Amino acid sequence: MALIKPFKAIRPTKDKVSFVASRSYEEYSEEELKAVLRYNPFSFLHIINPGFKFHQNITGKERFHLVHNRYLEFLEENTLQKDEEASFYLYQIEKDDFKSLGFFCTCSVEDYRKNIIKKHEDTIKHREELFADYLQTVGFNAEPVLMTYADNDAVWEVFQEEIQRKPVYDFTTTDRFNHSLWKISNEKALTKLEAAFAQMDALYIADGHHRSASSNLLAQQMESENKVHTGKEAYNYFMAYLIPESQIRIYEFNRMVKDLNGFSKEAFLIQLDEHFRIEKQEEGPLRPTKKHQFIMYLDGCFYSLYLRSTNYTFTDALSQLDTQILYKTILEPILGITDLRNDERIAYGYGKNNLIRMKDSVDKGKFAVGFSLLPITIEEIKAIADAGLVMPPKSTYIEPKLRSGLAIYEL
Repeated sequence: MALIKPFKAIRPTKDKVSFVASRSYEEYSEEELKAVLRYNPFSFLHIINPGFKFHQNITGKERFHLVHNRYLEFLEENTLQKDEEASFYLYQIEKDDFKSLGFFCTCSVEDYRKNIIKKHEDTIKHREELFADYLQTVGFNAEPVLMTYADNDAVWEVFQEEIQRKPVYDFTTTDRFNHSLWKISNEKALTKLEAAFAQMDALYIADGHHRSASSNLLAQQMESENKVHTGKEAYNYFMAYLIPESQIRIYEFNRMVKDLNGFSKEAFLIQLDEHFRIEKQEEGPLRPTKKHQFIMYLDGCFYSLYLRSTNYTFTDALSQLDTQILYKTILEPILGITDLRNDERIAYGYGKNNLIRMKDSVDKGKFAVGFSLLPITIEEIKAIADAGLVMPPKSTYIEPKLRSGLAIYEL
C-alpha cells in the first residue's frame, strides 16, 4: 500500500503567485537569470540564488544558510504564507494540446525504502549527500518528486469534482503555460484519496531520483539524532507531485558523438553492419517509426538502422530498451564510450525540433554522428523499475516540468 499525506503548504499570496513561481534554475540562460533577478523582486529564484543580493557567487554551506535567510524574508514580507489546514493541492498545467492534472502531497520515506516507491535510475552518492545537507540547512522542500501511478477511477472522480470549484490560483506564465491550483481540504476528499492510494501496490518515480534519495538519507540522519523519534516527524516524508500515467508525456533524448573513434566513415558503416541492416535515406530529416530502429545522421546523410535480432539477445527488460541497445551495439563497442554520464565526447538533446538541431550540429562539425530514437514508453519504465534494473542516463525527458515555489513543504 502507498501512503500519502496532506500537508500545510507554504504558498505565495494570490496577488504575487505569477511573480514567485519560477522554472527550474537549470532552465534559465545566464542572461535570462540575471534579468529575472534584477527586475522581479518576488521571484523564487531570489531564494535559491541568495548571492545576487551581495553581487557574489556564494557556494557551499554559506549559500545554504543564505537560502534559509531569503526564505525567512519572503515569509516576513508575506510574499509567502503558511496554510492553516493540511491539504492536498490539485495542480493543472496546460498549453495548446498539452494538459496534465495531478496533485501535491507528501509521501513516506519508508515506502521508498520498501520499494513501494520504485526507481529506474541510479543516483550519485555525493549528490545525495549534498542535497540532504542542503535540505537540513534550509529547512524546506520546494521541488517535488514527480511520480506516476496507474490511472484510477476513484482518484479521477475526486479530481473532476474539485476542478468544478474556482481555483485558488489561475495564471499564465511568459512561456504561455496556464497554471491552475485547487486546495483540497475537505475531509471526504482527503479520505477518499488516501484510501485509493492505500490500495495501490506501487508508485513510480518519473523525475526526481536524487531528491527522493536525499530525502531518505536526511530522514536516516535526523532519526539517528532524535532520541524520541516516533516516525510521524515531518522529515519522515517528502513532497511529491503525483500524476496518472495518462497525464505524462515522455520524449526521447538523442545522442551525438564528437568523433568516430578513429574509424573512417566507410569503416564505421562496416562496423555497424554487424548488428544492423543499414538503409540510406534519400529524404530527411526522418524519425524512427518502430522500436529497435534508429535514425543516424552521418556526413550529410540520413540512415535507417534496423537491429538484426539474430545478432542480439534479449535477456531482460533492460536489454530490450533502445537506449541500452544503442549503447551495447554502437556507443561502447565501436565508438569507445563507456561512461555515458561523464564522457565529454557524447552529448544529448531533446525537444520537438531536436532532430533539426542534431543535423545542424553535425553539419557544423561540432559532432561527427547523431542518433535519433523513439521515446521510451511508460510500460518500459515500469518494467525496468519492477525488475530492479537501471536505465542508461538520459533515457527519458518527461513532462510536465513543475514550477518551483508554488507549494513548499517545511521539514
